[in-house]
Amino acid sequence: MNRLFSGRIVAIGSAVVLSLTLARAADDLPKAENILDKYVEATGGKAAYQKHHSTVSKGTFELAAMSLKGPITIYHAEPNKILSEIDLGSSIGKMRDGSDGTVYWSFFAMMGPHVKEGPEKAQAEISARYNAEVNWRDLYKEVKTVGTDTVDGKDCYKVQLTPSAGGPITQCYDKESGLVVKMTMTAQTPMGEQTGDSFFTDYRKEGNILMAHKIKESGAGQEVTISIDSVTFDSDIPADTFALPDEIKALLKK
Repeated sequence: MNRLFSGRIVAIGSAVVLSLTLARAADDLPKAENILDKYVEATGGKAAYQKHHSTVSKGTFELAAMSLKGPITIYHAEPNKILSEIDLGSSIGKMRDGSDGTVYWSFFAMMGPHVKEGPEKAQAEISARYNAEVNWRDLYKEVKTVGTDTVDGKDCYKVQLTPSAGGPITQCYDKESGLVVKMTMTAQTPMGEQTGDSFFTDYRKEGNILMAHKIKESGAGQEVTISIDSVTFDSDIPADTFALPDEIKALLKK
């Protein structure tokens, strides 16, 4: 047999073996749908989530590299109303980000008011969805398990979630507990795209729902830590909490 032809046969054989190995590896991975549903069950179950219609979370926001720290309050109500407020004192001022269910906006003291449009708005719509954990089928056109990873010593499944608009999000789920331990995404911001990682730890129960109380976000060379101190469900949130600020209304009129 011609030596070059023989080498070609070996190469083809190796390619077939590699293809079959990869196919078997893919078959060994659990379906993304099962991983996402397992997370809902691991954190309390669908009924526990659906019992609540609004949440007020309070804690601290810290940007250690710049010695900045201040209180954060997040108001969230179904189906998609949200308001987060961070007060970093006189050096930075207040940072607000929210939605009245239709308009998605941000207002930072140092940057002024901003109305989100296009991919940035699409991304904000996902973040604003109340009980997104349960309603993931409404938010993503495709979910798939793309591999495995190790995060803080925990073996994880990597799930890629692709929304109908905007780029995919990759989340890592602890194989043993089923909990989300890491998320990687490219955020759309007024300053352009920013890719970063979020790490979720300190899972504790609030009512019947298990949730992360510490979130570390790293990106653009900075690390932000959000620590949640208290979570209140279904409290009387003032009706005007989600109303658009006057500065945002003025932008919409232009």
